[in-house]
Amino acid sequence: MSAWSPAGPPTAPASRTTPAARVAAPSDAVPGRPDGTEPPEYGDPVAARAALRRLTSAVTVLTVDGGDGDRHGTTASSVVAISREPLVLGVALRPGSAFVRLVLRTGTFSVNVLAAGQGEDARRFADPGRSPGDAQFASVAWRADPLSGAPLLDGALAHLSCRVVDRRPVGDHDLLLAEVTGGAPAPGAPLLGFSGRLHTAGGLRPVL
Repeated sequence: MSAWSPAGPPTAPASRTTPAARVAAPSDAVPGRPDGTEPPEYGDPVAARAALRRLTSAVTVLTVDGGDGDRHGTTASSVVAISREPLVLGVALRPGSAFVRLVLRTGTFSVNVLAAGQGEDARRFADPGRSPGDAQFASVAWRADPLSGAPLLDGALAHLSCRVVDRRPVGDHDLLLAEVTGGAPAPGAPLLGFSGRLHTAGGLRPVL
């Protein structure tokens, strides 16, 4: 699998392995059981989908600066850490969306990990009828990411600056792999997505 970038493969110092080089190329072979049989398919796809919605995840707003006032934000809960060395995350998005279109142009974006009190921001950037471009951010306090130029929302639990290193289609979504080039955490509790709804998580306590 080759690294992807608008200007060609990203470069890195000789002593460092690029994130894309650390990701194994997909295999044509579908893994089966040790005895050679295929795993069974779910007999009830509705139940399988309902079970999948039980995965609890952080709610984020992804932002991108496409230049000339063409900024865009989109709410996403399908953001996951992929690698710790180097730092790489993955995000799944529908192909052809405004966000994907701009990211393919710029190669960079930012992740705003929403805090418990930012449910309105999550709903705003998930609304398909919201205003396009910079108008999306008219009623939101933000500043520009010094690395990606994308909006960083005030009050977020964390900000991550990202550089896309690969893109691949997976089913009805595009999977973007991105190197985390910068970030900043803040105190607070997260906004969580669970079973298709937003939930606040206050008073988190470690159990181990």
